[in-house]
Amino acid sequence: MKKKWSLNKSRREMLTGYMFVLPWIIGFSIFMAYPIYSSLKMSFSKVFITPTGIKTEFIKWDNYKYAFLSDPKFVDELLKFVQSIVLTIPIVIVFSLFVALLINQHIKGQGIFRAVFFLPVVITSGAVVNELFSQGAGTIPMVERYGIITYIESNLSSALADPLITVIQQLIIILWFSGVQMLIFLSALQKINRQVYEAAAIDGASPWEMFWKITLPSIKPFILVNLVYTTVDMFTNSVNKIIEMIKDHMFELQTGFGYSSALAWIYLLVILIVLLIILIFYLRSEGHLRFRKLQGR
Repeated sequence: MKKKWSLNKSRREMLTGYMFVLPWIIGFSIFMAYPIYSSLKMSFSKVFITPTGIKTEFIKWDNYKYAFLSDPKFVDELLKFVQSIVLTIPIVIVFSLFVALLINQHIKGQGIFRAVFFLPVVITSGAVVNELFSQGAGTIPMVERYGIITYIESNLSSALADPLITVIQQLIIILWFSGVQMLIFLSALQKINRQVYEAAAIDGASPWEMFWKITLPSIKPFILVNLVYTTVDMFTNSVNKIIEMIKDHMFELQTGFGYSSALAWIYLLVILIVLLIILIFYLRSEGHLRFRKLQGR
């Protein structure tokens, strides 16, 4: 008598997960694995475009040395951009959470408000955003009218003033890109059991206390998701000066594809470092929160 082959629940769930991931793995292996390898190989080479094809000359770490030691713009622009990102990410997270809290209330036209805040994510393509920037639509008019930028330039060092001014000049566009984060926070808020709020209200908790004691701890995993998403989105958006610089070097005779590939890999490493720092801070905050709970017991 043949024994029927069966899977337990955990194995079925694992197999289901692999089946969902399998199309991405196949697509990555076919369309992305070899280009990534070629880019890494080019970053250690001098690339020549000839009538007979692409030729490479292995030059070891010369492209990377040139980026850090000889290129007058790359390191400076990269540091300014990272500084502006450090200021931008908290603004996007706080703004998206604030909007999610507002539209999570039981009000008329709730769906319309959600669509209004998410619509810029759909319509703002690269060409649209660049045109808005060229017309000065990325900043708040009163900032320039009252000389706020001039005040910042005269009272702060360039290391602090430059990224702060960049954020202020792009503030409207930055907030426009908060739609996805807002929806993620909104879904997190709707998963919180309303009975917890009712019990807290009966015990005399104020709305401010309920936010810090109930809402924020409940949506903390979603904060990490939004931090990662916002970081990647900011580093890869269409108005990124570093990406434009990498593109420009591709067609210069002195640098070409090899140097451009090296810059791209340096940029990727910076993104991974920023994501790692975010993850470390998140895990440390989780550890402190658990330690306080144990002390409270």
